[in-house]
Amino acid sequence: MREPGFWRHDGAIAALLSPLAAIYGGLAARRMARSGARAGVPVICVGNFIVGGAGKTPTAIALAHMLIAEGGRPFFLTRGYGGRLSGPVRVEPGHRARDVGDEPLLLARAAPTVVARDRVAGAARAVAAGADVIVMDDGFQNPSLHKDFALIVIDGEHALGNGRIIPAGPLRAPLAAQLERASALLVVGDAEAGAGEVASAARARGRPVLRGFLAPDPAAVAALAGRKTLAFAGIARPQKFFATLESAGIVAVLTRAFPDHHRYSRAEATALAQEAAREGLTLLTTEKDLARIEGDADAAPLAEAAMALPVKLAFEDADAVRALLGGVPRGKCRTLAAT
Repeated sequence: MREPGFWRHDGAIAALLSPLAAIYGGLAARRMARSGARAGVPVICVGNFIVGGAGKTPTAIALAHMLIAEGGRPFFLTRGYGGRLSGPVRVEPGHRARDVGDEPLLLARAAPTVVARDRVAGAARAVAAGADVIVMDDGFQNPSLHKDFALIVIDGEHALGNGRIIPAGPLRAPLAAQLERASALLVVGDAEAGAGEVASAARARGRPVLRGFLAPDPAAVAALAGRKTLAFAGIARPQKFFATLESAGIVAVLTRAFPDHHRYSRAEATALAQEAAREGLTLLTTEKDLARIEGDADAAPLAEAAMALPVKLAFEDADAVRALLGGVPRGKCRTLAAT
């Protein structure tokens, strides 16, 4: 979805919707307070407080790499937004975005990945396949599965938008209720731009606040040197991708923004490919978009011509992250039924 403009800045529309937000927030807080089933292995959840992207998937991948380096066998668990399979199903090379969603295809390149709308069933599938730790990409507000550690990712610039709850703003539940269940915060990007207030609130509750940065792949940046591009993105915040290109010195002569998880029609794909060819531009997009268009017949003109700019999440203090992960109980634990 594309977030309404008033979610970013408080105003009359948000105020009018505040009674509905109070009802939604109360229901969300009560739901989050429920106890969840235990997976039998530690569960690390990478979530966010608001609707929209903040860098959860790159963060989940970075954590999995850390766990693998320490000898762990992490499995990703994700809902598979946009895919037709409800699961639980393990992501295999033959799967496409229409089957399991775009993000699971990226996760599966780093570690085994299970897609399941039923998180408890998905966790059981991962454990049966040999997982000794589960890394959830999203699902923080879903109470069905107990989380041993919840790392909340905050976009440093966008932060919490207008700070109101759905539908008056982007918050998925009251901030206090969410902070109560967060183990730590990770601010991605410039914390001073907008995330300072929520970071202070987290520290006041004794929650560690970490910093991270999304960095484009140096080899990909070098390959694009001297090229002029038509950049397109169907992610939560396309402008963030375009800003990454600018900071990397990549010239985007034209930019085209689409909604998050957008499935490109044949007409859109053809138009983008023809426009780039007519202007002598290289088609450039995100890894997530490229994963979505590969194998999609309607998007074939894009899949054949577009390049992706991979980005990775780098922690400012990786040792601090390792120390937090080291405090998560490891090994098998008794499985409990949900209450």
